[in-house]
Amino acid sequence: MAELAQDDGGGKKGGKKRPKKGPARIDMTPMVDLGFLLLTFFVLTSTFAKPKVMSLAYPAKEPTDEPKKDDNKINNAITFIVSDDRVFYYKGEFYPEGNAKGKPATQLTETNFGPDGIRKLLIEENKFVLNKKVELDAKFQKKQIADSTRTNLLNEAKRDNKALKVLVKTDMKAKTRNFIDVIDELYIASVGVIAPVDIMNSEQALLDEALKK
Repeated sequence: MAELAQDDGGGKKGGKKRPKKGPARIDMTPMVDLGFLLLTFFVLTSTFAKPKVMSLAYPAKEPTDEPKKDDNKINNAITFIVSDDRVFYYKGEFYPEGNAKGKPATQLTETNFGPDGIRKLLIEENKFVLNKKVELDAKFQKKQIADSTRTNLLNEAKRDNKALKVLVKTDMKAKTRNFIDVIDELYIASVGVIAPVDIMNSEQALLDEALKK
């Protein structure tokens, strides 16, 4: 049992003789118990801040026993290619020069990381999801739907076939901050399907030509 003993100072000579008293004893055990109770209370009732992360949808890897195909068959999608503080894009499927399907060769279009570049493009291409988001937000403000319902319906809209899908590719000259800038713009535009993938050889050759201009 913890206690605090206090001396009565009876060792002094002279003066009026006082009756001897026992030392004052203060029991510290309840204070220790209280400290542990408070510590337990705050540990059990505290909530730790959860980091906010953005989930990325990675495509399935090709089987290792099959040769790698040099094409990307995608619909309703945009592919961004980042290199050395510059960003290019093309829409839909990639068609190299002289492809077997006889399609016109894909051309890269350069844009920028500002609001009048990537953001403006994404807002235009992802109208289906953004309009749905405005509609759900209005219903939530009027208390017609719950917050969880709004989130679930918006996630369904992002997975819809009409929603925009985005592939993000980088070459060896790309900077990390440029990749993060692209991902931030995709988040602002409520793009649901985002896939960082490797750049194809034919895309790299087309990018090298664009960088020389």
